[in-house]
Amino acid sequence: MSSEISKNKYFRMGNPIYMRIFSFVLLLFVWQISSFLIQSDVLPSPKTVLSIFFNEMVNGEMLYHLGITLWRVILAFTIAMLLGTGLGIAMGSKKNVNIMLDGWHILLLNTPALVIIILCYVWFGLNEIAAITAVALNKIPNVLVTIREGTRAIDRKILQVADVFKVSYKKKFISFFLPQLYPFIMAAARGGISLIWKIVLVVELLGRSNGIGFKLNEFFNLFDIASIFAYTLSFVAVMIFVEYAIISPIERRLNKWRTI
Repeated sequence: MSSEISKNKYFRMGNPIYMRIFSFVLLLFVWQISSFLIQSDVLPSPKTVLSIFFNEMVNGEMLYHLGITLWRVILAFTIAMLLGTGLGIAMGSKKNVNIMLDGWHILLLNTPALVIIILCYVWFGLNEIAAITAVALNKIPNVLVTIREGTRAIDRKILQVADVFKVSYKKKFISFFLPQLYPFIMAAARGGISLIWKIVLVVELLGRSNGIGFKLNEFFNLFDIASIFAYTLSFVAVMIFVEYAIISPIERRLNKWRTI
């Protein structure tokens, strides 16, 4: 009886996979209708965009520029997560460290991304170091604030239990402290991916000679809207894959201990 109720509830709520597919098809339908009604180059049809997309993937430079952009995203993301997590834990754990660094953090958090990008290019030149530094500096404050609040929310009683049993500092940090911080780390990572790739495109548009951002600037100058859509689609597709195939499974695995 209970199994039948759960099945009925499942079907009433809908299959998540089918619902996502339906949502995607609905988006394509609205896009197609809109492009038909407008009937101009401002909003090309899905067929036109997909045609350019597959042609660029097979015969064009899309894979090369996509690879360059992904490399910058991965490098900047890694630097931002490592530094932001370390500083966030330090500021959340130590009051004096937080007081000393909080002003710097607020300053960096409220400095526009464009200003940081321009300054890095002026200081370091139009090179990869400036590009990666600019992207990482824009993301570190966001990671820091999430991890700092997560550190403050840690259940200190669990750490006290570890102290009672004389658990080593290393084991207490890995087995008792970090697991409580995993949801905040994953929240920072998910937000980091979505923010960093957008900033990378701006960095490439302003000062690099390759990457998706560089190509978008090229198509903008040519007023090639269809190609802009196609190249944007390539990177969005990669980010959706990263979200559902990498970040979400890791998040479920790291938070599995909460259901035990």
